[in-house]
Amino acid sequence: MAKRYGSTHSPKGNLSETGQSSAAPVARPFDGKKPSRVGARSNLLFFAAIPLAWKAFTAEPVTMAGYLAALGCLVGAAFLTREGLKAEEAYEARKVARRPAIPRKIFGSVLTGLGLGLVGWFGWGPFETVIFAVLGVILHSLAFGFDPLKNKGFDEIDLFQQDRVAKAVDEAEAHLKSMREALERTGDRQAQDRLERFITTARAMFRTVEDDPRDLTAARKYLGVYLLGARDATAKYADLWSKSRNVQARDDWFALLDDLEANFDARHKKFLLDDKTDLDIEIEVLRDRLAREGVTENITS
Repeated sequence: MAKRYGSTHSPKGNLSETGQSSAAPVARPFDGKKPSRVGARSNLLFFAAIPLAWKAFTAEPVTMAGYLAALGCLVGAAFLTREGLKAEEAYEARKVARRPAIPRKIFGSVLTGLGLGLVGWFGWGPFETVIFAVLGVILHSLAFGFDPLKNKGFDEIDLFQQDRVAKAVDEAEAHLKSMREALERTGDRQAQDRLERFITTARAMFRTVEDDPRDLTAARKYLGVYLLGARDATAKYADLWSKSRNVQARDDWFALLDDLEANFDARHKKFLLDDKTDLDIEIEVLRDRLAREGVTENITS
């Protein structure tokens, strides 16, 4: 009897005799990730201001001071814009997030307008000053947009619980950031890649807790105590590796990360299993109601 071919990478995947997939889809490294927007566009802003340095040192002292001030404004605008894009990406990656405390991109637009306005004032005149300043603000805003101006995922009915989740995840993200910064000092690419895999696992738990704040109590020690310990261990390992290239310390750190990832993954799966149990209960309740109302069609899960 003819048998359909099926493998991991075939269009239908692994198929059982009933034609159903026999295995869950395999997770891929880039699942759920989007290309970063913090790159060439924001970095070009730094280079766009460089001609002012040349122009400043070929001008009279007063004009030179004006151009240097404009240069400072434009470089500051570039820095704020880049940091604003990073904050926006972090905001969009989370289901529950507070708006950025400082609207960096908006301030970047204002500084761009101020910098170009100074160029117009010292290079041309009052009329050009207004034109350059207005164009700077408008074009910057069109190119990079505005900062998120409201919180995301905060249900007004359960604002307190959502706020607790947001604070816990903020704390956990700060620990992960510290770990990444510590490893950057070592220049150990393999260790950095290993940390990124752990971060992916940890953030999967974060998103689950954001979806269901009831999981926060069980996850709090993972988001706080465990990550705090991992942060401190990573900082000490980075210092030791930078000084002595201690191979045993490196092996111990890798083993620690393996244990942490296994525990985070197990807890995450437990949360998902609990969610599946809740779904089964809801389906069973719905079936009972339909049966009482005389509806006989089967409801598939």
